[in-house]
Amino acid sequence: MRLKISHIQYIADKIALDLGNAGFVEILTNSGDIIRIASKYLEEDISKELSIEERVRVFIDENIDDMESSGVNEKQLFFLLKKRFADESGFTLSWEDRYSNLSHEIMDELIDTSIINFRVSEIMIKNIIFKAINSYAKAYKDIEYKVIDRIKNYKKKLLVGTEEYELVFGKMYEEELRKQGFL
Repeated sequence: MRLKISHIQYIADKIALDLGNAGFVEILTNSGDIIRIASKYLEEDISKELSIEERVRVFIDENIDDMESSGVNEKQLFFLLKKRFADESGFTLSWEDRYSNLSHEIMDELIDTSIINFRVSEIMIKNIIFKAINSYAKAYKDIEYKVIDRIKNYKKKLLVGTEEYELVFGKMYEEELRKQGFL
């Protein structure tokens, strides 16, 4: 599942929470430093993917006439071009590899900046970070659907896209994240 910029804070919070709850990790500064570092790497990763997708859209827009005349499936072409542009820029599209790389980068900076100390192998720390990212990525769609269903049954009918809808959605989304241990 593709992560969005709006997910960064929740994932970073989960990473800090999970590291703080691990009995073998000592946080030497505060969880805010973990959140800041995790957020930085998550944002860089998501921004790189968005940049690649923008390059694909520009390429498709510039070549739309040729594509229409040859009957190319735009969705398939988008995926193929995204893969090609990602390969050219050294960006990994495989979710498992991406989460693993992100986990390693986050862990390395947490160690290098003396934010955490631990009595186990680095792989265990990396796995905590990986599981936090991966569990959020797997759960967020289900959480969104639960919240949307709850809003449909809300006493007051809310229109999607209105400020009131977004406020209620955000509140319920965070409530559901809390229930599932993400906050």
